[in-house]
Amino acid sequence: MPGPKKEEFDLVTLKSGHKSLRLSNTRQTFHPGIGPLAEANILHVEQQNLIDRCSKPGKFVIWDVGFGASANAIVAIEALKSCVADVEIYSFEKSLDPIHFALEHAEELEYIVPHVSSIQELLKNKSIQLHSKLKWNLIQGDFREQMIRKDISRPSAIFYDPYSLTINIELWTLDFFEKLRNTLDDSIPCMLTNYTRSTVMRVTWLLAGFYVGVGATIGQKEETSIATNQLELLTQPLTRKWLDRVKASQSANPIRGTEQTIKPITDEDFELLKKHPQFQV
Repeated sequence: MPGPKKEEFDLVTLKSGHKSLRLSNTRQTFHPGIGPLAEANILHVEQQNLIDRCSKPGKFVIWDVGFGASANAIVAIEALKSCVADVEIYSFEKSLDPIHFALEHAEELEYIVPHVSSIQELLKNKSIQLHSKLKWNLIQGDFREQMIRKDISRPSAIFYDPYSLTINIELWTLDFFEKLRNTLDDSIPCMLTNYTRSTVMRVTWLLAGFYVGVGATIGQKEETSIATNQLELLTQPLTRKWLDRVKASQSANPIRGTEQTIKPITDEDFELLKKHPQFQV
């Protein structure tokens, strides 16, 4: 029986001048804005306040969902060279085709060059101790199955960067995010950072039990989004005024099942949304 079809990629030059990967069949570009490292740094390291949160003793776990070509993990590794906390990074990925392509084109991508040997060891052994305070693990397989494993520590930070819902809808549904929310340990403050600003996804996260706020500007993208298990972690939480936008939107219906139905939110879901604790403050 033949194995899964290998993903094919192209190298593309972004407007910033940096190079990145593009999935050939869907034309989906990794980090399409200002470049892999710059984008990942703003989206994940800065928004997660990662350096400060890892400057204190204790355990700090990062879930890097969508390992891809390793840019998100690399910015965290570079930021945490002097961390005080005992940091574990778990990079989750179903297909390792992107990272193999990136290694083959390391010189063109540039950001990966200082980390080639570490990535090669990670791919071989599935784990590498980068220094006394920082361990990097690779978890291959379906994230929906891997996230419930008891041997994987619960996260303090989630870099959420799988393929978009157009080709990976199973990781963007309400049912999936309800399960992800239930895997979190609420004694551990946790933030999830993601590139989207869509009303659909913000509604989905709220109905799944997250608190949701406005995220940073990245290049020409005015807003991104942050979801968390603790409201006080948000500097700009969505307010009741945002509910007016939801009610007026023609595309606010959370994704259920295996297909996205573009339509306004139902009265039932809107009532649930209004009762969310975030909007009772």
